[in-house]
Amino acid sequence: MDLVLTQVRPWGGAPVDIEISGDTITGVVESSTGSEARTIDGRGLLALPGFVNAHAHIDKSWWGKPWVSYGGEAGTQGRIAHERAERDSLGIPSLDSTVLVLREFLRHGTTRVRTHVDVDLGTGLRGIETVQRAVDVLGGAVDVEIVAFPQDGVLRRPGVRDLLDAAAANGVAHIGGLDPAAIDRDPAGQLDELFRIAADRDCGIDIHLHDEGSLGWFEYELIIDRTREFSREGRVNVSHGFALGTLQADRVERTVTELASAGITWTTVAPVGSAPLPLAQMRAENLRFGLGTDGIRDLWSPYGDGDMLRIAQNFARLHGLRSDAELEYAVEVASSRAGGFVGAVTHDIAVGARADIVLLDAENPQDALMRSPRRELVVAGGVVAVEGGEVQI
Repeated sequence: MDLVLTQVRPWGGAPVDIEISGDTITGVVESSTGSEARTIDGRGLLALPGFVNAHAHIDKSWWGKPWVSYGGEAGTQGRIAHERAERDSLGIPSLDSTVLVLREFLRHGTTRVRTHVDVDLGTGLRGIETVQRAVDVLGGAVDVEIVAFPQDGVLRRPGVRDLLDAAAANGVAHIGGLDPAAIDRDPAGQLDELFRIAADRDCGIDIHLHDEGSLGWFEYELIIDRTREFSREGRVNVSHGFALGTLQADRVERTVTELASAGITWTTVAPVGSAPLPLAQMRAENLRFGLGTDGIRDLWSPYGDGDMLRIAQNFARLHGLRSDAELEYAVEVASSRAGGFVGAVTHDIAVGARADIVLLDAENPQDALMRSPRRELVVAGGVVAVEGGEVQI
């Protein structure tokens, strides 16, 4: 054993000791005998698994730089144009800012991340290289999966398709897409290219869908069909997918059933003003989904601090969750239930899991969700990354 956390309360239960060897939890016991290991007194604090940010854009941030005023035109197209015009002046993508964002994630207890990283004619694969270097700077304490993301479109920018293929050939876990109807004006064409790359390179697909109403529903149908055609079951995720909260009840029921049957997953950032997802049916169909922060202080939005508990609370409020079981479920969606988004079979305080543990001064998960208290201790991959709310690495 290398580390023992004594007298902590996993999920608010009875106090136990957690034994850690290397980056793995090797024991959850009433009283540890690991006398030679480093021992930290957990003081009866609440213990939760490290949080999972299942939808981030850590390459875009200007975190750590002087304040940047929000500008440009509203809407997806306006934000894309504004970002492309201004990012070079801010040095985006920036190694320093990316490291600072990951450190802020750690400070808030996030130990695993799926991040979309821009791949386009301006940056090429430089954003992916920057993120990989940032992960190395922190010694791998934050486990990061990368989605090569064509923010400026696929078909309308000749050469982007080849960049996505190169990123997949070089080992990124997923390739992304964006509003195939609204951005590329060719939904079938964009999706065919993405699914061919994914099948050829055996990678996943994580696609942003902002289109609402019938157009969004039509895109879901195309994605479901191609997931089956290209044998990508369990390898496709829809990000945002706002249309699902706006469809008629009969269409929602059929769509959720088909999505779940195809093994398609879902991520949301629970934005203010969005329509609630059909949560009851998604849970009944075992349609897996996760939560994320989206961008953090970037040219799209000045908002964001990286705290997944705040995102989970927004999710709970948006969906009217109030009972203890529902509130604990919201915390689980931000932690233990999201392991699959970062390739973890088990992500919990359990023997055999990666040692990602957060200690908080809270009575139970529900209390933590409501107050979002300081993270007193964060263990990330067996490394003590945060003590007393301050990042140590």
